[in-house]
Amino acid sequence: MTAPAPASPPKPASPAATPPAAPERTGGRGAMLVGIGILASRLMGLVRERVFAHYLGNAEAAAVFKAALRIPNFLQNLFGEGVLSGSFIPVYAQLLGKKDAEESDRVAGAVFGLLTLATGVLVALGMLATPMFVDVIAPGFEGSERDLAIRLVRILFPGTGFLVLSAWCLGILNSHRRFLLSYLAPVVWNVVIIATLLAVGGRYSQGGRAAEEALTEWLAWGVVLGSFLQFAVQVPTVMRLLGRFRPALSLASASVRQVLKNFGPVVLGRGVVQFSAWVDTAFASLISNRALSSLLYAQTIYLIPVSLFGMAVSAAELPEMARATGEGEAEAHAKLRTRIDAGSRRIAFWVVPSAAALLFLGDLVSGALLQTGRFSAADSRYLWYLLMGAAVGLVASTVGRLYASAFYALKDPKTPLRYAVVRVSLGTVMAYFLALWLPERLGLPRELGAAILTLSSGIVAWVETTLLRRKLQQRVGPVGVPGGLLPRLWGAAVVGGLVALAVKQGLTSLLGPMPGVEAQWGGGVLVPPHLHPVLGLVAVAVPFGLVYFAVAAALGIPEAGTVFRKVGRRLKLIR
Repeated sequence: MTAPAPASPPKPASPAATPPAAPERTGGRGAMLVGIGILASRLMGLVRERVFAHYLGNAEAAAVFKAALRIPNFLQNLFGEGVLSGSFIPVYAQLLGKKDAEESDRVAGAVFGLLTLATGVLVALGMLATPMFVDVIAPGFEGSERDLAIRLVRILFPGTGFLVLSAWCLGILNSHRRFLLSYLAPVVWNVVIIATLLAVGGRYSQGGRAAEEALTEWLAWGVVLGSFLQFAVQVPTVMRLLGRFRPALSLASASVRQVLKNFGPVVLGRGVVQFSAWVDTAFASLISNRALSSLLYAQTIYLIPVSLFGMAVSAAELPEMARATGEGEAEAHAKLRTRIDAGSRRIAFWVVPSAAALLFLGDLVSGALLQTGRFSAADSRYLWYLLMGAAVGLVASTVGRLYASAFYALKDPKTPLRYAVVRVSLGTVMAYFLALWLPERLGLPRELGAAILTLSSGIVAWVETTLLRRKLQQRVGPVGVPGGLLPRLWGAAVVGGLVALAVKQGLTSLLGPMPGVEAQWGGGVLVPPHLHPVLGLVAVAVPFGLVYFAVAAALGIPEAGTVFRKVGRRLKLIR
């Protein structure tokens, strides 16, 4: 699925501020290419998770591996795509827009040299400090679980270093408007991991605890190889785009110093977000291993629409917004408003039904994607509760990415940092009291605390996005998702969701309830085992989608009409 062409943007304050059509088309095409790359990568990621669930399910080794994979990822989060998008791309893309090839090449070489040095040092320090990281981030691990986590993290650290360098390639490619390759590259990473699981999974998955631990170690080496190949496949194209690539450690260039000036606040902002992820991991590990592994499965699922729509639009728009800021202030602000408005409408149109699908059909989504081998129907049901919580903040998380990108284009990384601190501080307090303290006081199952973790994250995402939008409006004028759009989109999504629930109930009445789930989790409407989970999801999701688009079109939402027109034209071509 790719995002439709954006609707006509709101008119700017004056005719003179109207942006030319070419940049808008460039942004839309870029978002489409990013979306294609992300979709391919996420689909392979789902295949990876399904194969992983087949061999390891929610076993203790699965929870340990998933936690271990997250620990060294702080390097990727601190120095990877998000940081380079906020610090490097605005400067580099603006130089390209000015056609200053010599200075842009100098910046690219200096950033690569400094990034390689910093990453190498931190990889070495991380491997030495692994026991401390494990104790802080996964305090629930003890004994053999802790020992396994330490071994896995030390294997994984070098692979994360390659992912940081891969993000540098992404910055070069995106700034040159070569969007597809950088977002397709993670497909290689996923393929290597899947191949590793298929090659050794059958030998180790049924051999008891020791065999499961051996499987996770093989898998960790597969992650390292996949990380290297993800970087390597981008290098030839990057070298062709760079005129004269000379890695350096020099700070003589004013542009390099501007990148470093932006770098500090963006790193701190990403560090704050990373801290939030660590807090969720730590809290989930204190609940249970099942809660921890399910939380990480849930994140894989609900980050798909965030990546497909929020990341795709934000990644394509950032270089264009950075180029626009090199012009006069009034014209630059008009172009920013136009791009942000069009991008936020596209994001909302696709993310609202995604959130509704997780809310109404999360059990079917979980079952279709993961229910195989050691991942049971009860696991799908439990995962649904976590997806319900995540659905609350899905729109805020995706639109917030676009707002943050606008501040990066304005070379103001401090504002997103301040609001990220607010979000994480509030979220940590809420997560502790609501996820760890509240369930026991209310007599609820302790494992439901994991669902409250995702819910609290969604609530604070709305706080952060609201703050970002208000500050952005002060800088560039009225901007963001129009006030009446979200209620109409949610109205259409809820109608589609109710129709989908009716279809699901009808299937259950015809074919019988799913055994082994009701006793543990209190019953509910689930597609029966006589129907494969994938077929069940298709049977319910198709009417959901059709009703959503139809109601949205009836409510006068232009994007829905665009979808119907595109489908109609393609049907005519088929005939």
